[in-house]
Amino acid sequence: MAFNLAAFSYIVSLIGDAFLIFFAIFHVIAFDELKTEFKDPIDQCNSLNPLVLPEYAIHLIMNVLFLISGQWFALIFNVPLIAYHINRYRTRPVMTSPGLYDPTSIMNMNDLNKCQREGWVKLAFYLLSFFYYLYGMISSLINA
Repeated sequence: MAFNLAAFSYIVSLIGDAFLIFFAIFHVIAFDELKTEFKDPIDQCNSLNPLVLPEYAIHLIMNVLFLISGQWFALIFNVPLIAYHINRYRTRPVMTSPGLYDPTSIMNMNDLNKCQREGWVKLAFYLLSFFYYLYGMISSLINA
């Protein structure tokens, strides 16, 4: 049986997407805790900011694999989120450490609602992606 790069890229993407789903769930729960004032903003930002770069790196690695293996639909499907991540990180508040969330402005209700909505949209995107990657993996394994 020959090595199938497309199947490998989908398998890696399934595993990476599972992590991204957990990150998105954590993101949604964290902003819900902020909304209900269950946790303070400094603790929440300290727990959310370290997850930003790993999320972006996992998503980027998955798409590099899609590029190398020639899975153009999967790559095109992910390009808008990659562009959003780049723009979001480029326009982030000025901070000393990597991350997106500033404790001084996160409690602004507009920012809080925007961040929570972002978490729900990413969760829906990652769930949809998970099932597409599962289909792509099965399809590429059958065709091999």
